[in-house]
Amino acid sequence: MTDDKRTGLLPHNCILEDRKKLSISGVNDVGSFDEQTIVAATDCGELTIRGEKLHITKLSLEVGELCIEGKISTLQYTDVTVKSTGFLSRVFR
Repeated sequence: MTDDKRTGLLPHNCILEDRKKLSISGVNDVGSFDEQTIVAATDCGELTIRGEKLHITKLSLEVGELCIEGKISTLQYTDVTVKSTGFLSRVFR
């Protein structure tokens, strides 16, 4: 048993081979994709993959697997928390 505090969530891993092949596990959804950018939702946050001539070679949301080929230049995570910027949030900082 692991000390993973994300109990019940898919394990998340990224394996990048020679900046040409990327295998990702723990993918919940693919929000958008084109030849330059692929946006995938994971339990660890939103993952944006940027590069050239990107294409998805495998997508299985049942097991949470995504495979991408192309010239991969950037992997960037964004936390998917909504930040409140209203008047009360500024008062109670």
